[in-house]
Order: sequence, then structure tokens, then C-alpha cells
Amino acid sequence: MRRTRNWSGAAAALLLLLGLVTACTTGPENEADGTCVTGANGTPLTARAAPGTTTTNLSTNPEIASGYRTGMTPVRTATFSVSTANPLATDAACRVLRDGGTAADALIAAQTVLGLVEPQASGIGGGAFLLYYDAATGAVDAYDGRETAPAAATENYLRWISDTDRTEPQPSTRASGRSIGTPGVLRMLELAHREHGKQSWRELFDPAIALADQGFAISPRLAGQIAESADDLARDENARAYFLQPDGSPKPAGTNLTNPAMSKTLNAIAADGAEAFYTGAIAADIVDAVASTDGGRTPGLMSLADLAGYQPKKRTVLCAPYREHIVCGFPNPSSGGITVAATLGILSNFDLPALRPDQLDGGDAALDGGKPKAEAVHLISEAERLAYADRNKYIADSDFVPLPGNTPQTLVNPDYLRQRAGLIDPGRSMGTAQPGDFGPVPLGTGPQPPEHGTSHISVIDSYGNAASMTTTVESAFGSFHLVDGFILNNQLTDFAADPLGEDGLPVANGIDAGKRPRSSMAPTLVFDRAADGERGRLTHVTGSPGGSLIIQFVVKTLVAMLDWGLDPQQAVSAVDFGAGNTPTTNVGGEHPAVDADADGDNDPLVQRLRELGHTVSVAPQTSGLSALTRDGDGWIGGADPRREGAVMGDNR
Repeated sequence: MRRTRNWSGAAAALLLLLGLVTACTTGPENEADGTCVTGANGTPLTARAAPGTTTTNLSTNPEIASGYRTGMTPVRTATFSVSTANPLATDAACRVLRDGGTAADALIAAQTVLGLVEPQASGIGGGAFLLYYDAATGAVDAYDGRETAPAAATENYLRWISDTDRTEPQPSTRASGRSIGTPGVLRMLELAHREHGKQSWRELFDPAIALADQGFAISPRLAGQIAESADDLARDENARAYFLQPDGSPKPAGTNLTNPAMSKTLNAIAADGAEAFYTGAIAADIVDAVASTDGGRTPGLMSLADLAGYQPKKRTVLCAPYREHIVCGFPNPSSGGITVAATLGILSNFDLPALRPDQLDGGDAALDGGKPKAEAVHLISEAERLAYADRNKYIADSDFVPLPGNTPQTLVNPDYLRQRAGLIDPGRSMGTAQPGDFGPVPLGTGPQPPEHGTSHISVIDSYGNAASMTTTVESAFGSFHLVDGFILNNQLTDFAADPLGEDGLPVANGIDAGKRPRSSMAPTLVFDRAADGERGRLTHVTGSPGGSLIIQFVVKTLVAMLDWGLDPQQAVSAVDFGAGNTPTTNVGGEHPAVDADADGDNDPLVQRLRELGHTVSVAPQTSGLSALTRDGDGWIGGADPRREGAVMGDNR
């Protein structure tokens, strides 16, 4: 028999509130004009966990699992739409769009609010990747706001304290100062705003400043993560005072949380631009926090020069055909766009449209995306194994390590992917795939760490511009360092700590001074494929948090929408499944269509996959997908039932 997580008191009340949001959450003035509403997402969060699951091991899962909202319905809007992982952030961005702002403007309001209400996942102390579509020019810009390693970093910076003290940084690499990269998201957002913004930089910080001053209720998801991370948060004086009670217990859901330090920080940035963060008093505080040895922590070597010298980069967007669509993603140093494109390119050699999910004939099961066929899960997982094999070996920051052929196109070449597709046996899983052979490339292979604490924002504005931005502090609560009201990332642990692979060759994703760690973030834009094969009109905006599983979540959602014709809410609600390059295939046990009892032994999908040679995990998945899709003259959107997100816009 299934068990659900027990939420008590304020936690249960707030959980129900988040599941029943129907109008702007920070004021009533928009209720009359019909803007900034969510539509009919009127079912409560049920906090449905897998049997026997009450906590989640953060070493293997991105953040904690927090349940599943059944029966969510899509939100239809007329001219603009936004989806984030928290209703307060969605509302702030929606109001910017309502007042004539662009998608670039809305991102700033959303990100600064998320940094307050979802600090375990993202914030101004982290980094982000942004795809931005300019409707007037038809251009797609790829903005890289990834963190960088300090100039003083050596190849063993994450591996041991020094060449003479070869012990792991204390109390762990992640919780030491060594894990903290130079934050990039603010300078990236400032660049995007300079090129695409319409409203003043200053006013876009007002929603977050008001929340920091007046406070907000700790959500159940944030409360659960505070409880999970309490011991680590307690090691940092500022984090302990902010997230924990005086007796050291975690602050519970429903607690009103104010952040005067963050208000001061945001006011400075609003008044003086991102420079106020990267130089002056805030920068000095960051460097001091990174260098702290309190509690026996190993200090990091970030300098004021590292902060002052940080620059975002504009990359060339990676676009590849998939059937009658053009799918655009982010290139390296994110592996997300390349690996998603490679997976889809392999799958284009199979008739996936013939393998639509079952249980799509009505009721909550249909709303929740039905249940995928084992044959579809098998093909998609095998394609992902092949794509991840190339990812793990070849993809890194190409400013330091070139890709095969010096271009992402090598790994997504249709002829090459057709050959890779030929390695898939429809009747048996390959378990672990080998990377493709691109000649004498002097790169080794080794364990590749994922990022865990991540969020995603999808936006369409009334001008037709679109933004897909995935934003992160790496693990939940980053490095556990809280400075001037915000969390500092632990993004450098996305590098491989050991500079050499199992074969003794240097790994592509080893750390180096100024280098950007590889990511799995996969913000995605989809376009019609015009008769000449080029990009036509924009049709879909999507992305997800989820560490290295982001690629699997985005692939699942794209296949659901593009091959199976599911609406965006069905697509993001659908069972999470897929595989990295290991024998394990994930089938999300939090989904109501999956019988996770007895390790899934009684579930027909799981049974069939095991017959095909898959090692199946039914652990709860923690995607935070959003998807916005063109729908006639308007838009239709969906938010992931596994988190607290909401879609809002000018409803129709």
C-alpha cells in the first residue's frame, strides 16, 4: 500500500495553498483585469512519496523529493506567459510582463525573487545559462553566466589541501571554500538586459527587495531542504542564524522569513548595477567568506581580481533538426544542448510517434501524461546512453579543451548519429555505451559529478520574445556559505577532482584557472522547420533543473510534445524516465502511474524493462520542468507537479 509524506500544521496549509493558487499572490489589483493568473491548476499538492521514502540522499539526488500534484491542467494565455519554480517568482515576473516589460526584464525579477524563496536552488551567488529569442530580428542569443575557477586554482585544487598536505579539503570539498566559483548570473543578466531590456534596471529589483524587507512564508519544499541540510548549514554562522532556530532546529514551513542583508545587497545592485556586486564592499565580503577558516574549513583562493574581472560570454547557439522541428540548445561549457541534440538525432532513426503512452483516454491519468510504453523507454534510454558516453569524454569548456573537430556539430552530425543508432538492439539494453572514436584525442574518462541545486525560468513576452534560463548554485544550498543575505555556490565541484582519468590521460573537465565547469543545464527553444530547412516560427520554450538528469527530463518532455502530441502540462507531468551512461534506467516512482512498491517488482513497465536487461530504479525524481507552447494565437503552459512552480500570464 502506498504511503504519503505527512505534512503538519502550517506546512500542510501552505502546501494546499500552493496547489490552489488562482490569482496574483502579492496583491489583488490584477484580479479585475484578468492578468497574472494561473488558470485551472486547482488540485492540491499531495506530497506523494515512494513507499518507504521519507528523506532523500543528497549524494545521489538533486535536492529532496517533494511529492506530486495529480491532475494539473494547462494554463492558456493570450500574449505573454511565464513559468518558474515558485509562485512568488512567477508572479513577480508576470507583473513585469503585464506592465510592458520584455522577457529580459522578467528574468531579473524572477531570479532575484527565486534567490530569496528558493535559495537552495539558485541565486545571485551562482550562475546560469540563458537562451534568448528576439522576435524582431529572429536571432537567438546564448548567454553564458557560468562560474569560473579562481586564477590561483591548480589541477589539484579540489583534490587536496596542498601538495604537502594531501588530505581532502575540510569539512568536505563541497563545504570548504575550494568549491566556490566566481558567480556569473548578475553580469550575465545585466548584459542581456542591456541588449534586450525595456524597463529600468532599478525597478526590476523592487519585488525581491519588498519580499526581503517584509518577509515571506517558508514553503514546504524549502522547509524540507532546510531540515535535510541543517547540520551543514549550522557550520556557517550566517546560514545558521538565517535558516535555523536559536536551538539549532530547522525553521519550519510557514515561518515568515525576512532578509535585511539581502535587501541591502539588492538595493546596492539596483542603484549601481552589477558592478556593486563584483567590486567594493560586497565583493570584499565574498572574498572574506571564501577565505574563512571558521570551524576548520579549508579556505578557497578567490580574489577581488577574480570578481572584478568576471565577464559573461555570448556563445553560438546550437540548433539541430528533429523531424519537422529545429531544436536549439546551449553549447558547451554546458553539455545539455549537445547531449539533448545527440539523443534526438539518434531517436530520429526510430518511429517514436508510433509508441505513444498508454492511459491517454481521459481522467487524471491522461492529465498526468499517461504511462510510457516500455519499448519507448528502452529506445530513449539507449539513445541517451550513447549520447552521455560522448558527453562524459569530450564535452567541457572549449576555451581550454577543444571538442572533436573544434565544433559541437561533430557530435550531432546526422551521419554519425545514424551510425550510433545502429548500435541499439531493440531487444536488449547495452548497459554501458562506449564513446565514439574521433581519432587520437588525448582525453581520459573518469567519474563526472553533477550539479544538484538548480531552477528554471521560461518566459514569453507580449512582443513575441522568449527566454529559457536554467540557473543554479550547484548542490542544494551551494557551499552552505551565506554572505550578505545570499548563498554562495559550490559550482567548482562540477569539475572532475582528479585531473587524470582511469586510463591516465587528462580529463576534459579537469579544473584550471579561469575555466568554467561543465554543466548539464539544457535551456531549450523549439522552432518550426521551414521548407528550406532553416528555423521558422518559435513553437516551444522548455527546460528543467535536476543535475545530470536534466538532459533526460528535457528529452522526455520534447518527445512527449513533438512526437506524441501531448500538451505542455501533460508533457512535464508525464513519468520521468531515462538513463545516463550506466546500466541503471530511471523510472520516477513518485508518479501515480508507477507502482513503486517492492522496488517496482509489480509494475508492468518496470518488469518489461528488466526483461530487456535494464537495471531499473524507481526512486522519486525531482525534475522542475516547465514548458510553454504556441497554441493558435496564444500560448499554453505547464509547470512540473513535482515542485511548487506555477504558470501565469494574461489568461484567455
